[in-house]
Amino acid sequence: MVPTMPLSLNTILRNEGLAPESVRLLRHQDGRSLRGRSPYDLWRDDPPAFDVYQTTQSIGRRRILSGPYWAVFLATAEGETLFAGLWSARYIGLNEVTRIWPHAVGEDPPGTVDTYELVLQEIMADLAGRLVIGWTGGERNWVQYAHRREKPVLEIRRVFREPDFPGYLRFKADLSRIASVPPAWRAALGAARGIYLLTCPRTREQYVGSATGAGGFLARWMDYVANGHGGNVGLRSRDPADYQVSILEVVGNAATFEDVIALEGLWKSKLQSREMGLNQN
Repeated sequence: MVPTMPLSLNTILRNEGLAPESVRLLRHQDGRSLRGRSPYDLWRDDPPAFDVYQTTQSIGRRRILSGPYWAVFLATAEGETLFAGLWSARYIGLNEVTRIWPHAVGEDPPGTVDTYELVLQEIMADLAGRLVIGWTGGERNWVQYAHRREKPVLEIRRVFREPDFPGYLRFKADLSRIASVPPAWRAALGAARGIYLLTCPRTREQYVGSATGAGGFLARWMDYVANGHGGNVGLRSRDPADYQVSILEVVGNAATFEDVIALEGLWKSKLQSREMGLNQN
């Protein structure tokens, strides 16, 4: 029996009538988005903002980006390399006006970045959000020539799907990322109440709090996102930080406000967050 060859991205490109020599592979993963929205978040939730993100590129990448097609992939939070689509690309020139970053706080002054005209293609559109490849070879190079790298196809999913909610006690995220978690995760976090933990990335200090009202954990955490302190005296006096948030305990529907506050006090004692943390009561 002749062994079958593993499917590669270049095989798919050729089957679609595209010469790999004409395609550039882009894998968007932007370190500037650590306190904002990742390229994956933009693609999933705000396609116009994703288009703005893509059309601006650094001048130093002009030569390699000059190919007529861009096959764009996204680095997900789970470490996958997910296909987002195929775009035709035409270089326009340096930006003539200030470009505001759509994914983080920052801007590109006039004349500092290259701009491109991108047109999303129907070719391979059915694979967007479904095709997962291995970004083998030159892992740090986010843009590569397709014909120089045989990228293995790891999976072609039946439909695009978000990762499953990990469960309340396994969930953790930076506060700046809360608004960008998948919709099903937001629904789960908004439906539960209980005790949570904030950890400061700078000082490693902890803060124990409780979510008691409507909107559960999600609504309470969004208070911190809005003003950096959520109304807490101990946090209000500090410089804002992108706290990591996690859940210590979930309470049932029968738990009263007093029950939750008592549990909050118990966790403060267990973690000594009054003596060695950020709690002041």
